[in-house]
Amino acid sequence: MRIVFMGTPDFAVPSLRMLHAAGHDVACVVTAPDKKRGRGQQLSPTPVKAAALELGLRVLEVDALRDPSFADALRAVGADLFVIVAFRILPEEVFTIPARGSFNLHASLLPRYRGAAPINWALMNGDDESGVTTFFLQKKVDTGNMLLQERVPIGENMTAGELHDLLAESGARTVLRTVELIAAGDDAPRAQDDTLATPAPKIFRETCVIPWNKAAREVHNHIRGLSPYPAAWTTLDGAEMKILESRVTEQSTEGVPGTVIATEPGLRVQCGRGSVTVMRVKPEGRREMSSEEYLRGYRLEAGAVFGSAAMH
Repeated sequence: MRIVFMGTPDFAVPSLRMLHAAGHDVACVVTAPDKKRGRGQQLSPTPVKAAALELGLRVLEVDALRDPSFADALRAVGADLFVIVAFRILPEEVFTIPARGSFNLHASLLPRYRGAAPINWALMNGDDESGVTTFFLQKKVDTGNMLLQERVPIGENMTAGELHDLLAESGARTVLRTVELIAAGDDAPRAQDDTLATPAPKIFRETCVIPWNKAAREVHNHIRGLSPYPAAWTTLDGAEMKILESRVTEQSTEGVPGTVIATEPGLRVQCGRGSVTVMRVKPEGRREMSSEEYLRGYRLEAGAVFGSAAMH
């Protein structure tokens, strides 16, 4: 089968590489245009474009998905199947082009966590399992008939970044198996149970505020579910502080949520019930560092309060 692969970020790269390594005919790779990135604001390609060029594959950059010239360019490729991994929402006139259909890889066990941020919400909600799903596209986002799933356990301290990397590799295996099933005519798509669907909406800045008034486990899940990006944040003395890693502290404590209980042997902060030990931070205008390093350079004493200006 001739395949068009569509993707943009790092998450999609293992899938592209695995399809190519397995000898599948990736006739074209569709991705977003180059954009200015980093401090120098130099034009740079998407991770998928960089990988495609390294593999010697044809690249089609697209901005306006509804431009008729985009659909015309895809038809000219003559592909049998479109494979979509971490790309944008395709219009129906595009995803219906190939005879064998268009399937997407989603970073959750659908129908759970339909939406833009499934990895973050799985961790923020304290799930002990995640996974990936391939499904045929249909008009309503993330609702199409499912092809394959692979499950991935979640450790109690796993961050969104760590789960992202595990699911990218799991997803690549699942994409390859899905392509091979479709090529052999052995695919047996099954409908999603909409009654079991849960949302995974886009993460906004206000979503990331640390809710110190919640139980320690919930605070910990919030922090790891947003680490390393976009990062959970709070305030201290009017300045923003991102907290990137924490641990739930076993001792039972009571006090005003957000209050620093101790700075030795670790930076412990009171929650609505129990406390967490802060492991890694990124103070406003400074680099990421361990809490020990931060405490060596900043005099923080028990009784200081995080988030007093940002609590809700």
